[in-house]
Amino acid sequence: SVQSHNHRSEHWIILEGKALVLLNGKEHYLNAGDSIDIPLKAKHSLQNPYEEELKVLEVQKGDYISEDDIIRYEDCYGRV
Repeated sequence: SVQSHNHRSEHWIILEGKALVLLNGKEHYLNAGDSIDIPLKAKHSLQNPYEEELKVLEVQKGDYISEDDIIRYEDCYGRV
């Protein structure tokens, strides 16, 4: 999904595979060993358009860490 958070930022580390990260309308192609910071309130999405498995370590930072801090703009799985 394309989403943002009002109370947390995130740091993603690609452990295995390749990822396509959409961050505020820009595409970032990451490989194993790469990382990216997702700032507070940034619109973002993590995608795996490749055949190989993708493993990502996500570190959440902020004063409030909860699933109800997700603002979804687009979601192919129908989540609200």
